[in-house]
Amino acid sequence: MQYCKKSLPCKSWLPKVILLLAFLSGQSFAADNDAGKARYQNPVIHADYSDPDVIRVADRYYMTSSSFNSAPGLPLLESADMVHWQLVGHALPQQLPLADFVQPQHGKGVWAPCLRYHNNRFWIFYPDPDQGIYVMTAEKFRGPWSTPHLLLAGKGIIDPAPLWDDDGQAYLVHAWAKSRAGFNNVLSLRRMNNEATRILDSAGQIIVDGNKLPNYKTLEGPKLHKHQGYYYIFAPAGGVEEGWQSVFRSRHIAGPYEDRIVMTQGASTTNGPHQGAWVQTPQGTDWFYHFQDKRAYGRIVHLQPMHWKDGWPVIGTDINNTGKGEPVLSHAMPLAGNFPVTEPATTDEFDQQQLGLQWQWNANWKATWFSLTDRQTGSFAPVYTI
Repeated sequence: MQYCKKSLPCKSWLPKVILLLAFLSGQSFAADNDAGKARYQNPVIHADYSDPDVIRVADRYYMTSSSFNSAPGLPLLESADMVHWQLVGHALPQQLPLADFVQPQHGKGVWAPCLRYHNNRFWIFYPDPDQGIYVMTAEKFRGPWSTPHLLLAGKGIIDPAPLWDDDGQAYLVHAWAKSRAGFNNVLSLRRMNNEATRILDSAGQIIVDGNKLPNYKTLEGPKLHKHQGYYYIFAPAGGVEEGWQSVFRSRHIAGPYEDRIVMTQGASTTNGPHQGAWVQTPQGTDWFYHFQDKRAYGRIVHLQPMHWKDGWPVIGTDINNTGKGEPVLSHAMPLAGNFPVTEPATTDEFDQQQLGLQWQWNANWKATWFSLTDRQTGSFAPVYTI
């Protein structure tokens, strides 16, 4: 998570960077009672966790998100109730290649990651738009995580999502960044081995072409699922601030795919509700996480109810019964029970032996850049090397 404010000396020309606080303002959670039933208030995290991806393993929920040039990157968050989240670590200690991030590289680094649990391991597939698709694994979510492996090299290859199919085949779907590849608005499919250590085909095939769909632009961020005999691709389109959430489905992984827009802003106050994760509870209810671009506050995290209608997901509230939902600001809690009220840290007293997890740098950092023992009277004195 990163913020560059006019009051902070974090200009991109500085050879080394200062510490940045993870949160600005705003409550991440509010609850009330409606006929005795607890409710949550969106956003569930009022902080910059861009492009969130969330999974459930047993009765715990896990999240990671984009971190761009920040180090450490790939924040790791846990929740027991889908609403209250705790930052527990980072999967990526330093940006790769190390030499490329000795100074700030805004807009580069870790773009939209995909978090999965397969074969008793956690997996993170993440893109660097200038390098390609990396893969990391861990037996425990809090780590240690393996050194990133470059699975698919190439400029402009972004937003990966794997699928291990029922027949033993493994696939990777991804999008493209026009700033690097020269084109975008399409989704490509690749075959990979089950260990996600190598790609098995010599070239990918376009399985969804947004240029052939009316009014589509910036189709990206795919998440690939198999559900009741269909392959579903959840993918955002339309741009960061004003986009929408689409879903594509096919009986065959290579298509052809039908398309449907399943959530837009509508009459709500939540602009650009898109890009995130479908999660199902042990009780069988469906939910969808997405971000909202809130400019200075970053891309904050919302949670929407989701249901199925005629083989298609409907996200949010379907006011006109059209199959196209819009975001809700408040809803009954996803899970019944008493859960601890947690949230990522919003302040720091600097009274620990290590720096708090809420702190990140705008480039690869060194321990000599700060001190928890050298203090000025009445205030913390970070050590900045410029």
